[in-house]
Formats: sequence, C-alpha cells, structure tokens
Amino acid sequence: MYILGISAFYHDSAACLLQHGQILAAAQEERFTRVKHDPSFPASAVQYCLAEAGISPADISAVAFYEKPFLKFERLLETYLAFAPRGFKSFSSAMPVWVKEKLFQKQILVKHLSQTLGNTVNWESRLLFSEHHLSHAASAFYPSPFEDAAILTIDGVGEWTTTSWALGSGSSVSVEKEIHFPHSLGLLYSAFTYYTGFKVNSGEYKVMGLAPYGVPRYANLITDNLLNIADDGSYQIDMTYFDYATGLTMTNEKFHSLFGGLPRSPESVLTQRDMDLAASVQKVTEEVVIRIANNIAQETNKKNLCLAGGVALNCVANGRLVREKVFENIWIQPAAGDAGGALGAALCAWYLHFGMERASSSADTMLGSYLGPSFSDDEILKQLESSGLAYHKLDDEPFIDAVAQALAIDQAVGWMQGRMEFGPRALGARSIIANPRSPDMQKKLNLKVKYRESFRPFAPSVLREHVADWFEYDGDSPYMLLVADVAKDKRLHVSNSEDALFGIDKLNVPRSEVPAITHVDYSARIQTVDGVTNSRYRALIAKFYEKTKIPMLVNTSFNVRGEPIVCSPADAIKCFMGTELDMLAIGNFIVYREEQVNVPRSKYDHEYELD
Repeated sequence: MYILGISAFYHDSAACLLQHGQILAAAQEERFTRVKHDPSFPASAVQYCLAEAGISPADISAVAFYEKPFLKFERLLETYLAFAPRGFKSFSSAMPVWVKEKLFQKQILVKHLSQTLGNTVNWESRLLFSEHHLSHAASAFYPSPFEDAAILTIDGVGEWTTTSWALGSGSSVSVEKEIHFPHSLGLLYSAFTYYTGFKVNSGEYKVMGLAPYGVPRYANLITDNLLNIADDGSYQIDMTYFDYATGLTMTNEKFHSLFGGLPRSPESVLTQRDMDLAASVQKVTEEVVIRIANNIAQETNKKNLCLAGGVALNCVANGRLVREKVFENIWIQPAAGDAGGALGAALCAWYLHFGMERASSSADTMLGSYLGPSFSDDEILKQLESSGLAYHKLDDEPFIDAVAQALAIDQAVGWMQGRMEFGPRALGARSIIANPRSPDMQKKLNLKVKYRESFRPFAPSVLREHVADWFEYDGDSPYMLLVADVAKDKRLHVSNSEDALFGIDKLNVPRSEVPAITHVDYSARIQTVDGVTNSRYRALIAKFYEKTKIPMLVNTSFNVRGEPIVCSPADAIKCFMGTELDMLAIGNFIVYREEQVNVPRSKYDHEYELD
C-alpha cells in the first residue's frame, strides 16, 4: 500500500510517500521551484515521490493532508469575533480569500492532484485529513527508535493548537493536553523575530544565533508583562501587546513602548539592544520548554521524549533538555516544521486510519533524512558539459583524497552527493564544507560565499566516535538539532580585554582549536556522523582527520542567502559559479574554480528575497 502525504498552502510545502508504512521519499517544494519556503501545492515534490518509487498514480491508496481546513477557518472566524472591532482591516482582507479558496480546500486539493497526477483516479475518495499537531506528533514518534514515548509539539499555530503533548505507544498516538491560540510560544518568538528586524517564519534561527552576543536583560520584562508561565509550563500571553491575532503585523505600539522603540528596520545595523532582546526571548523560551518537559516527565514517568513543531528546531533549547536530563532519551524529527507535517499525515493514515501494526524496532527509520532526489554521474556529466566547466572525474579513493586535501589547505568546497536531505538542515548531501581550524573561515563563508550576516554561526560535522573528545556531549546528534559546548581542554584563553568586548566585536576572537565552528558562548550545533546513512561523507571526514588530526568539518547548507538549498546538478553549478567557493565536488567529479577561465559567473543580484 502506498500513501502520499502532503503539506501545503502556508509555508514549506512538501510531499512524502510511504510504502507499507516505510518512508520511501520526501522533499520540500522549494527545492524544485527555487522559491524559499514555497507555500504552493507541492506538485514537483509529489511527482518526484512517485518517480522515486517507480509507481503510477493508480497505485496510491490514500492521500493524507496535514491539517483540517474547516477547523482553521473556525479559529480565524472566532478570533476576529473575540477581538472585534480590532482587526477589521485584516478580517476584511482575509475573509474573501478564505471563502473563495481555503474554505473549499478539499476541492482545491482534488483539483491540484488531478492537474499533477491526472484525473484517472477519483482523488476525492482517497483524500484524508489529519489535525496539524497530530501530524507533527506522528512525524516525531513513528520514525523514532522508541516503542513508548511522550511527544511534545510546539509551533506557531495549527488549527487551534499551539502547544501539545501526546503519548505514543506501539501503533497509537493520543494527544493528552493542548494550549490554544492566541497563546503561542512560537508566535511569541516570531514577534521578537519581527521586532529585531528579521523575517517571520524564516529568521527565527537568526534570533537564536544572535542571542549569545547579548545579555537577557529583558527576560523579566517579558515574563512580568507578556507571558504568564505556570509551574507546569502552561502559559498565557497578554494579547494587548500583540497584533498577530487580528492585525497585519506581529507587535503593536504598546509592545514598542514597553521595549523602548520601534521595530528594527531590516538590514539596518544590529545594536547591543537587538542582541539583548534575542538573548531574552531565547532564555524565556528555554524556560517554558524545560518546565513543560519536566511536567510531562512527572505526569507520565516516560523515559523517552520525541519533539516536533517549529520550536523543536531551536537546538539551543534542545541542548538544555539533554544537559538537564529531563528524559533519558530524546529524538527530534529533522523536518520538525510544516514540511514534516506531510510525513506525519501519511503516518497517521497508515497507523491510525488503516490501523496497521508498528513493527518493533530500536532503529531510527528516517534513513538519515536522505529522502530526496539523487543524480547519476551520467546526469552530472551532461550538466557539466552543457555548462562549459572544466572538470576531473576520479575514482572513489582519489576523489575523497583530493577533496580532503583541498579542505586541509583551507579551501571551501561545495559538496553534492547522493540523496538530498528532507528538512531545513544540510547533513552532508547538499553542503558547503570547510576546515574548522581556520580562524577566518566563518567570516569568509558568511560574507564571500553565503552573502549573509557575519554573526551567523556554522556547525561541525564530527565523527561519532570522537564527539566526546571535542565537545561536552557523548551521544548521537545525526540531524544537527542539539547544541553542546566545546570541551574545556579544546578552548583557547581569552584575555580580559577580549572578554569585555560587546556584541559583534566578539566574533573576531578565536575561542577554541576549531574557531570556525565555535560560537561566542563556546557552543556548537553538532552533527554526529557514523557512516550508516552517509558512508561517503564519513569517509571524507575520516580522510580529513587522517591529514589534520581534526575529526570534523564545517558544514553549512549549499546555497546563498535567500536561496533554497540546491537540489540538482544545475543548481549546484549555478551556486558554485556565483560564489567564492574554491571547489565543487559533485558525484565523482571535481571542479576547481581556478580552472574556470571563460565560464561566466552566475548572477544572484535581486534573484532571491532576503531570508
């Protein structure tokens, strides 16, 4: 039995395909359309999933959508009534769209499925709907290695729910408690994302990355005025400070007055105040997550916790959960945001609708999240030839040695190998990789390759057997969703004058033997690599270790700012030729920048919106 899962029409649309409950393929629409966070129906992702499985549309037994449109409409309508007459402008602009399109989403889905896969199938009879938070919970529990677990989901908002916890056991998932809109930890974080000048539903990770440069001097102001947190972690938000329930912006004049000014203009200079605001909302978020998790642990006596929802991408909060040992084991869905809802909806259909039994297993079944398209050497060669690039094709061992040697001499490499990752993280299939020893690498990659803000940190991909040698952590983190501190014996002495620096000035102070991946608070967002799901990436890191005695690489996503991560050879070549990358390692081909004499550079000016 094949089940197609779909998320669409808000942001990060995606498709996923199951065969007899096993994940075959999953991808976000943005990777094909090249539109960041593309919300449109995932036609290309759907077509990819069927092509990957080699099946026809008639083979699909069910299509599962990740939320229930009528419940969302109910929330929208009741919210406007509750806040009336505030928000009439937003109400009057939203209602025609809902009445014309979104209220009849079932028919719209049927129409899109017919356009994408043909109308020989009665799609309406095969269409199922899951609730938003149930989809998230299913995406976190069923692929996890746990037979029995608590499940925590925190995001902006689904239909009504913003925070929920559930219980997973065998084939069942049951939601136990919920917090409802407008009280939302995710939207509180997004409000500060907006207020500090970043893009909502995109820039939240920038706030997280900016937080270590600041001091949480506004944390008490948040908890005293905006957010009432109970001992069990449940919370209420004072909506008089916010406009997101009914307005066209996140915050209002009362909020601005409380924090002493208007929102920062996008792309303007970051001040210490912006950094302190980031540190403050990060601290409050962590406190809420820890309290909720402690309460769940006390109420359930569960040893295992699964996480999903957009807030589960806050790897700093996840790191605190691990350090404080609230649960013995934690597993986080790598596509924790709305893209992962496509997977969760399909799994809900398989286990909860069709009543299938879950096979007992101690293994993570996400396949390393390598669930997207791959390309043969013949396909890569065709693209290299048509692009006019000079290239070299090498056998496996000399290929790995050549790339490792380039990294050892501080060259930055675009690395495209195997199946593309599902979720927001590049995990060694569509990555830009570099030498973590270089004190200048963070600035080089940010400014000359990624074309983004200099403060943003980079992650290490570290051999699993060496992670405890370099970090204050000894466990698995295959999806780059946990932050841990660099081991004390790997840190460098920082002088009093250097330690007294404020804000971005701290960036230029090397803090460890691997400064390119060490954040200003000595932390790093770790990806452990064991070779089970990505043997070629492990072989490269091992070869680099052999040459340098450093068992890790800098790993960041293969794209420029505002661009989705590359998917195809054409995407990779375009990005390589539009940046200051030194080498492209794609399939078994190596392309050196210095050899590209008459090949025009790609132009990225104004092509992508700011992220």
